[in-house]
Amino acid sequence: MDGSSPIEFFCIFFDDDIVGYIASETNRYAEDFIEKNDLTPSSRVQKWKDVDSSEIRVFLGIIILQGIVQKPLQKWYWSQRPLLSTPYLKQLMSEKRFSIIMKFLHFTNNETIDLETHPQPGLRKVYEVYDAINRKFKSSYVPERDVSVDESLLLYKGRLGCKQYLPKKRARFGIKFYQLCESSSGYIWNSLIYTGKDMPLWNESPKYKSTTNIVMTLLEDLIDKGYCVTLDNFYTSPELAELLLSHRTDVYGTLRPNRIGVPEEIKKGTLKKGEIIGFQKGKICVMKYMDKKPICILSTVHNTVIVEQDKKRKKTHGKSERIVSKKPQAIIDYNLTMGGVDKADQCLSYYPTVRNQQKKYYLKIFRQILNQSVWNSFVLYKKNGGTMSHLDIRLQLVEELAKIYGESKHSSQNTTSSDRLNGRHFPSHIQPTQKKKASTKIYIVCSQKFNEKGQRVRKESRYQCAQCNVTLCVTPCFEKYHEIIYS
Repeated sequence: MDGSSPIEFFCIFFDDDIVGYIASETNRYAEDFIEKNDLTPSSRVQKWKDVDSSEIRVFLGIIILQGIVQKPLQKWYWSQRPLLSTPYLKQLMSEKRFSIIMKFLHFTNNETIDLETHPQPGLRKVYEVYDAINRKFKSSYVPERDVSVDESLLLYKGRLGCKQYLPKKRARFGIKFYQLCESSSGYIWNSLIYTGKDMPLWNESPKYKSTTNIVMTLLEDLIDKGYCVTLDNFYTSPELAELLLSHRTDVYGTLRPNRIGVPEEIKKGTLKKGEIIGFQKGKICVMKYMDKKPICILSTVHNTVIVEQDKKRKKTHGKSERIVSKKPQAIIDYNLTMGGVDKADQCLSYYPTVRNQQKKYYLKIFRQILNQSVWNSFVLYKKNGGTMSHLDIRLQLVEELAKIYGESKHSSQNTTSSDRLNGRHFPSHIQPTQKKKASTKIYIVCSQKFNEKGQRVRKESRYQCAQCNVTLCVTPCFEKYHEIIYS
């Protein structure tokens, strides 16, 4: 896909099938809600119009844009105050339309959910979309040899049975993702959302620990292919190392000394700073190194060799001085390859599509999946020779998604810009309704004006151009609209 644009990579994940499915389920949910609830005639829900794929795409573009232009309150994006105004976003979609789509945004048919047969009941509200996009993450790219596994926490403070507490993470409370990423790029290749006992794992036999099953689940499509996975001490164990070796997969990472199978000398031995001890069993090497504090490492590709490593030059009395430190090669490689998940998390945090005010857990997860898709699109774009930055990619994605919607919207209109400017047009009365005999509507030209407070001027007219299907006053709107280009 050399020379491909960012939108092409993004559409690998959010393709026509996924977007069409979201539009279909959203419309279904809206219809069910309207049918089952006793709504007042003035309710905005009564005015619901079905969404299509192009409108869902511009909706996604707005969410991406909100991650770039961050504001504390969502309504501020449509504020009329010049200080807060975001004119481009207003052109894409009105606040009412965005809010009502967000209200009914849905990803599954509630009537067909069977908790007994569902593959992951805890994610039933978003599972179909999450699973489909996760599969596309895996099928769209073959990662390099070095991959890493770690946790990522999505901030969520609402009521949820599987909510986790991780004090070392920035969010601390939220929904936990187990992720497998390419070490060098941070490409999110596979993920698993923690939902408790119903989480689908590689092997649910009590023979293996849950941490072993989690790693094997994430690696399931990469085992027996010569990969090397880097882990932290939450996952690393001799049991897992032996299992991975039996599937032609290497592993190394920090190790808790109290794991079953770790030699007693590693658990109890005392060392001076810079000293190292190690024990070998087949390909598995378990070592303990004393730096500022003891560090235990397990590796199937390293031994206890210590190498010199240059650090930043230190200036003393105006002279640059070379500083050399000595560390085990295993620790140096661990620091180089363990950061794949952290890199992805850090880059996603710069432009967060997830809003803290979002109360529905499945909408939070969907927004995070969307953000991950943008990030993976950027990685694929760079892998194929792209030169734009992460921020520029996001800006272009918003423009391209809006362009798709604009083309669809304009193609369905009764008149083109050329017809409007060059055709023959005549004013006519707006047809009366049951409620109003002398019907009026807001008209397009004068309503583009703002008063001194920055609020849009509301003006209505009884006249329209029937050919263009727009409301206009006879003078000067009618003449201006058919002589001046309006977007």
